[in-house]
Amino acid sequence: MICAFIAEHRARFGVASICRVLTEHGCQIAPRTFYAWLSRPPSARTLWDMTITEVLAGFYAPDEHGRRPPEALYGATKMWAHLQRQGIEVARCTVERLMRIHGWRGVTRAKKVRTTVADPAAGRAPDLVDRHFGVEAPNVLLVAD
Repeated sequence: MICAFIAEHRARFGVASICRVLTEHGCQIAPRTFYAWLSRPPSARTLWDMTITEVLAGFYAPDEHGRRPPEALYGATKMWAHLQRQGIEVARCTVERLMRIHGWRGVTRAKKVRTTVADPAAGRAPDLVDRHFGVEAPNVLLVAD
């Protein structure tokens, strides 16, 4: 994350000066750390995540007509089972994490029920105890709903 920040701003400030300022503010990083990060190939997890993300995007991204396949209704658990049936061995938590990152959600059947709608013009009961519910002795303060 820090190396990505340095990569974003290195054209304007330079790597050494950014590392010096970050070190002065308690975030120890050397320029050689950034250059090692820059030359390092992506990790196996990153490559696998990109592969699974492309597969999932095929289900959740609309086509040229604006339609999505029926699998786009699936949540993480059903999508994981669908991928297993297709022969893609992926962990359920990976599917959950990638769907959460990209904002892909399944359709829920339950409707949100709103039972009470407050009237903004209605008067509110006065707060006679000023939110001090601690008392010195029993039966000194009586409150009711």
